[in-house]
Amino acid sequence: MSGRLGSCSFGAVALAALLNVGVTPLYAQSIEEKTQVCAGCHGASGKPVDKTTPIIWGQQAGYLYIELRDFKRGDRKNDIMQPIASSLERQDMLDIADYFSKKPWPDLGQPRAPKEMAEKALNANRSVGCTGCHLDHFQGDGTIPRLAGMSKEYLTKTMDDFRTRARGNNPGMSDLMLATSPEDLAPLAEYLAGL
Repeated sequence: MSGRLGSCSFGAVALAALLNVGVTPLYAQSIEEKTQVCAGCHGASGKPVDKTTPIIWGQQAGYLYIELRDFKRGDRKNDIMQPIASSLERQDMLDIADYFSKKPWPDLGQPRAPKEMAEKALNANRSVGCTGCHLDHFQGDGTIPRLAGMSKEYLTKTMDDFRTRARGNNPGMSDLMLATSPEDLAPLAEYLAGL
């Protein structure tokens, strides 16, 4: 959901190492080999190294595919993801999306939002209608991402990126985030992270 996945020096080192030996996800043989570079930023156990990096374990397959496609096309900008996605063919992206969607969603151990924050978040949802797409429990479906349990830092950065249009691959989300009161953004991020 974010225009940049954050600073991920370990991932950048892993990517550089793979590129230096001529091995990119496109040329890997197994799905495990194709996805090995992902662990550098997204975590070997599904818990991202940097909290502004999204969880991809257990995320919706359709959403993961669209994001990989958008990185490849340049519709979504990120200095780490674009070189990785540019080496992928459509079937690679579909296979990678399917692979990660079947992994268990990791528990980041984030506390539930306090009652006052949760009420503000639910009022914002009623106003903007997040659950119209992300569904009642914010689990997403198909090409709509799961938000429940994502890190608060990633959610905050993503909402900001949509508001400033730094993330340009979903103009509808930018419009919704601009329609959301700035005072509601922190409660939304805290509420969603604690689900």
